[in-house]
Amino acid sequence: MREQVRETIATRAWARWTVLAIVSFTMMAGYVVAKEMSPLQFMLEKAAQDGGMGWTSGEFGIFAGSRGFFNVFLLMLFVGGIILDKMGVRFTGILSCVLMLAGSAAVYGAITFTSPDPMWSVPLLGTIKRQVALAALGFAFFGIGYEMCGITVSKVVVRWFSGKEMALAMGLQVAMARLGTALALGFSPIIALKWGLPRPILIGVFCVGVGLIAYLYYCTMDRRLDVETQNLASQDDEQEKLASQDDEKFHFSDMKLTIKNPGFWLITLLCLFYYSALYPFLDFATKLMISKYGVDAELAGLIPAILPFTSIVLTPLFGAWCDNKGRGATMMVVGSVMLTIVLMVFAMPGSSSWLAVTLMCVLGIAFSLLPAALWPAVPKIVPMKQLGTSYSIIYYIQNIGLMLIPVLIGKVLERDTLGEQVDYTRSLIIFAFIGVCAIVTAALLLWMDRRRHYGLEKPNIS
Repeated sequence: MREQVRETIATRAWARWTVLAIVSFTMMAGYVVAKEMSPLQFMLEKAAQDGGMGWTSGEFGIFAGSRGFFNVFLLMLFVGGIILDKMGVRFTGILSCVLMLAGSAAVYGAITFTSPDPMWSVPLLGTIKRQVALAALGFAFFGIGYEMCGITVSKVVVRWFSGKEMALAMGLQVAMARLGTALALGFSPIIALKWGLPRPILIGVFCVGVGLIAYLYYCTMDRRLDVETQNLASQDDEQEKLASQDDEKFHFSDMKLTIKNPGFWLITLLCLFYYSALYPFLDFATKLMISKYGVDAELAGLIPAILPFTSIVLTPLFGAWCDNKGRGATMMVVGSVMLTIVLMVFAMPGSSSWLAVTLMCVLGIAFSLLPAALWPAVPKIVPMKQLGTSYSIIYYIQNIGLMLIPVLIGKVLERDTLGEQVDYTRSLIIFAFIGVCAIVTAALLLWMDRRRHYGLEKPNIS
């Protein structure tokens, strides 16, 4: 049966690479919206008479962290993972795109049509502007769809590339996502300064809408794969067919095996520490370039954009290396070390814009190295039928960091701001400490792989 199942549309190179292009574009659209507000911090914090919204660094931190509010407090990532394993990639992908579209449209409405003046008292967050609260609420709804889309796309790639060029495919998917980040970081300030602050947000809404249409087309290809697989399976002995179907079903009891697996938790913690240091740093990086390195406001977003642009090229290359040569766990250790060193250097005195550019280039290598090895490692530890729920646990733990760290950094920067001067030393030391935690976790994962023989150091192509 295994040989017959290989004779489906998924074995045809043009089909699986077309699928990858479609779902990667959808994910890229989500990344545009996820980071389009980050380089606009300096505009949002300007006074209303100067074309801004009068936000504080703390309020910006609340908005940046709000993407994970519902995922963490309402356990929506767990719900999304169960929906994915129960309902499949087609239903879950469409649902995630609709949520992203609705959430991004709500952010646009809050920024465009809500006055920043009235204040609201929000539980746990204190007194903040009504505009901030409404924008954060929309971003939180977007976050449900965004993270659900992430686990769905990951399962799509595993479904179509298992036993083939999986790390390369995941690397290319990550590269497309980084392109969305780069476009948002690099061009949002330019567009906002020329056409107004809401314009880049509206472009993000449009991108997500196109992503939804693209995913609907993918669903037709995925339905064809199901039909071909069922037709081939019907040619087998009925008893073998039923046994195979039962083996592919998701059972809650099966999750005990994953939860008891130390390798799974090390992967999860590494994801938490690595992305909690990196993504919140990017949220504040544009204003860092303006305040510490004296970069012009219109161009400041282009320096953080070096990081995702670098990873666009390097992530697929590192993924191809991981496919053919292996050494995935070692790559995770090296990527964590590079991340931490760069953050430590950023915390040191110095204001050369060329130093900032150099550090971003090095960080771009780290931004490529670890994800190219980390995401293909998950299917080596977790069975396919538990993959959606397992990814949801990983993303849930990651979202805790992505929610709390921006709020923390925003509060620290608020205290370290005196007039127009901002001292980033304490906040960068916090980021570097999180990076050290990533190094320790990656080293433990490498050690655990040698004990448990997960195959993280082995090539992905069988």
